[in-house]
Amino acid sequence: MLLLLCGILTTSVSAADRPPNVILVFIDDMGWGDFSSFGNQDATTENCDRLAQEGIRFTQFYVNSPICSPSRTAISTGQYPQRWKISSYLAHRELNEKRGMAQWLDPSAPMLTRMLHDAGYATGHFGKWHMGGQRDVGEAPLITEYGVDASLTNFEGLGDRVLAELDAYDGKKPRLHTLGSDKLGRGKITWEKRDKITQTFVDATIDFIQQAQANDKPFYVNVWPDDVHSPFFPPKERRGDQTKRQLYLGVLETMDEQLGKLFDFVRSNEKLRDNTLILMCSDNGPELGAGSAGPYRGHKTTLYEGGVRSPLIAWGPGLIAADKKGTTNDTSVFAAFDLVPSLVSICGASAPADVKFDGEALPDVLLGKSDASHSSPICFRRPPDRPEIQGKQLPDLAVRDGKWKLLCSYDGSDVQLYDLEQDKSETTNVAKKNPQAVAALKETVLDWHKSMPADNGPDWEPK
Repeated sequence: MLLLLCGILTTSVSAADRPPNVILVFIDDMGWGDFSSFGNQDATTENCDRLAQEGIRFTQFYVNSPICSPSRTAISTGQYPQRWKISSYLAHRELNEKRGMAQWLDPSAPMLTRMLHDAGYATGHFGKWHMGGQRDVGEAPLITEYGVDASLTNFEGLGDRVLAELDAYDGKKPRLHTLGSDKLGRGKITWEKRDKITQTFVDATIDFIQQAQANDKPFYVNVWPDDVHSPFFPPKERRGDQTKRQLYLGVLETMDEQLGKLFDFVRSNEKLRDNTLILMCSDNGPELGAGSAGPYRGHKTTLYEGGVRSPLIAWGPGLIAADKKGTTNDTSVFAAFDLVPSLVSICGASAPADVKFDGEALPDVLLGKSDASHSSPICFRRPPDRPEIQGKQLPDLAVRDGKWKLLCSYDGSDVQLYDLEQDKSETTNVAKKNPQAVAALKETVLDWHKSMPADNGPDWEPK
């Protein structure tokens, strides 16, 4: 089957009578360097690392925002999240309005879940949503209104959800972590200890997969734990010295252990193992003082590499090129919004005729048959409410094109240019030495910025 998506002719890899299953694991606030297989020497993530050992590691993969809600919007729609006026985390109604943002993702957005559902897939979402239905915004659409058959979420989505009890194992009564979700209704609420939430999502995912198998249907499922986001409440045996970093690592190892149950379930079933693609990455960079961005500058909310570069692992023994087992792709530069058209192609589905993706279909990259890249520049805009960190103004815009990364203010001033082939840590600004590259990239990112719906970022500029 041939599909023409985003101007790129691609070949669907799935047989019409046996479309592949897909599991997208989207981890919350995990840094590029937090998997052991990406350099973490302070904790062990053996279950996630085993996927890397049996699949492909991608080191130049980006998410489309350094903060959660817009990052989730991009990986769900294949489009820049600014198109849907989601440019920072969705919060309570007044703050969303103040920042010039929507209250929730418009259900008319081109959802991957809906495209696959329409192609005959069973679709599920288990974990954090954060694209509407949080704080005091209780009238947002249910997750099942986005082409999802079954869902279980946390305090940042509507429908059935699991809310956390924060147990510090100090003899005191656990406190509840709800941010108002317990008052919104519109779904069954289950209470669980914070360190068991990911396990609850994993168990629900396995039940969903078994039901899809019983119905002889291919499945697509989001497994989006709210680990390793704060607050950090690992099991008692993993609390260590109780510093922020140690508590974070305890949560990381616990999440890895709990995800391992899902990975083993798929691996132990021959039909699932040979026809399931697992993709795993993070939604943005790490929280300061918690996770690690490895060699990269920056962290969550910043447009430096540490805020937007994410580890990506692809696993699928029956789908990925056999000679790519255990390999690393250091060449392909692409982003989360590319996953949507790529998975549409891999699954033999199609997008509505009026949908224009910002992402590009790169199925052969995910399956180890190509080291191509996103063919055009990838642009970024900071969250409107994140103009500075520790009193220092942050860049408003950024663009990656080939080896170059340019960052600047909304008006094109304060230019920073980095050659990522020579300086992946963004330590030496070479703008003055490369005026032609600066001119071209600045024009690109300013034109892109003007083409997107505005938010109120300029009003949050430090005075």
